[in-house]
Amino acid sequence: MTRITKVFQRLSANNGKALIPYITAGDPSLELTKKLIFQLEESGADIIELGVPFSDPMADGPTIQRASERALANSVSLKDVLYLVSEIRMNTEIPIILFGYYNPFFTYGAEKFSRDAKEAGVDGVLIVDLPPEEVDELKVYVDKAGLDIIFLTAPTSNEERIKLIYVTKVKKLTDLPVGVGFGISTPGQAGKVAKWADAVIVGSAIVKIIEDNLNSPDMVKKVGQFVKSLKDGIG
Repeated sequence: MTRITKVFQRLSANNGKALIPYITAGDPSLELTKKLIFQLEESGADIIELGVPFSDPMADGPTIQRASERALANSVSLKDVLYLVSEIRMNTEIPIILFGYYNPFFTYGAEKFSRDAKEAGVDGVLIVDLPPEEVDELKVYVDKAGLDIIFLTAPTSNEERIKLIYVTKVKKLTDLPVGVGFGISTPGQAGKVAKWADAVIVGSAIVKIIEDNLNSPDMVKKVGQFVKSLKDGIG
């Protein structure tokens, strides 16, 4: 049983919902990323989405695009991200999902990546531009390593309150946990989504705090305060 599965089982037993914050590895530095992860956990995060920097993050908005640019300016690679996870694993068991685009993983090598990711302590992967129809090349090795693979799906319903209706539809088709992200930026929004979804994912709002406080000694603290407010909003 993976750490991700254990988290959802624990939360489900207590009618709880997962908070999954996203940050980009290496923004603004690998050392600060490490501190941010520990702060996110302390502030109530249940799982961490850790972005792998990429030069063309086409599915992300400008805030996360700029985060990737800052990380790449520091020459942060997938190898560096895996090493960072291995360091973090010395002090925490919080589940970590690598979020990224397939090119760095393909270049690294699907089999080598899966093996190294498992050894480093990665729990799952979410590859934005790798749809289920094309995932077999990676999935065979990810499955062998015992990692979870997560897919994105987009809401296409035209009905009002599209997010809530959409989540309901998805949950009728699967027993897997369903997380909702994109556009969630306040505790109130997080609380509303948590009524329907198993997990609330927040990225850009957190990355914006990092961006606005790049030179502030209080950056990590401010991120922690915001994430705690999200967790409080979820209840």
